[in-house]
Amino acid sequence: MTGPRYTPLAESLPATVPFVGPETQERARHRPFAARLGANENVFGPSPNAIEAMAKAARDVWMYGDPENHDLRAALAAHHRVGPENIVVGEGIDGLLGYLVRLLVGPGDAVVTSDGAYPTFNFHVAGFGGVLHKVPYSGDHEDPEALVATAAATGAKLIYLANPDNPLGSWHDAATITRMIDALPDGCLLVLDEAYVDLAPDGTAPEIDADDPRVIRMRTFSKGYGMAGARVGYAVGAVPLVTAFNKIRNHFGMCRISQAGALAALADQAYLSEVRTRVAAARHELGRIARLNGLSPLPSATNFVTMDCGADGAFARKVLGELIARDIFVRMPFVAPHDRSIRVSCGRAEDLALFAAALPEALAAARG
Repeated sequence: MTGPRYTPLAESLPATVPFVGPETQERARHRPFAARLGANENVFGPSPNAIEAMAKAARDVWMYGDPENHDLRAALAAHHRVGPENIVVGEGIDGLLGYLVRLLVGPGDAVVTSDGAYPTFNFHVAGFGGVLHKVPYSGDHEDPEALVATAAATGAKLIYLANPDNPLGSWHDAATITRMIDALPDGCLLVLDEAYVDLAPDGTAPEIDADDPRVIRMRTFSKGYGMAGARVGYAVGAVPLVTAFNKIRNHFGMCRISQAGALAALADQAYLSEVRTRVAAARHELGRIARLNGLSPLPSATNFVTMDCGADGAFARKVLGELIARDIFVRMPFVAPHDRSIRVSCGRAEDLALFAAALPEALAAARG
């Protein structure tokens, strides 16, 4: 008796998980975390209006969600002053990245990203047989000029850039992104991941014609809108590209409850403004805690702060382990030299107080 006959590509890939979830760690530790500050979740949660809308929609969950996401796409189009035909909705940015790579990348096709940038994108490229070309960061920022130069040298179909950046929280201003788009080689599409842009300073997001065929913008309800568990992402792009998603996307992939919640969250911009204020206050407090303990907080335009531990990756991993041992869930960048750091999500006052109490103990244990 034989088992499934995997493709050669699938056979060649490791069964890898990019992020080990806090629930997985809690099961392994046999106890919960006291502070959940590692997944860049918005602990302040969604708009009360979104919660109410999702609760109401739960009564109708016996029905499939609208496969066209009509109402949500129309609202997003009005919000961004584009046509609904410029909007595609999907299962978070992760899901949309998978669809995009499936549309454009075949075995051997070149794709460019930054070394240490969001790893889920890399997994999609590997899963469809693409060849990744990784460009080092320039200090603590992604390097748009080097990304474009590498794309030109390799004939890349895609460049991936997150602005603001994960895992460091750094960002480029709108003018820098505009120059990057203007410098793209022919036939290369910029995948502009703006997951954190709702929390970034004014002037971060450039004005881009939705029908510009050189770029597709990815947005999410997971961060600023506090709906990570609902898995609602969307992309803004040229009509031919957005239409092509219909060839391969899961037309019933969007839960009816998630659609209702996102629609209500988008309508409550006052609540989003309140979240921005609370996140900014938490960033400030995390910076204070870091400096108090001799760490260097990197400037952040996101809902997390990356803290330079002042040594190498081995030391930062010790600090991370000691924090986890004290029931504080945090994470760290994967790639040197950024793995000299730990990354702490913005939290409530009580979460940050627990982190502040555990950090000096964790540092002392790591040094000892």
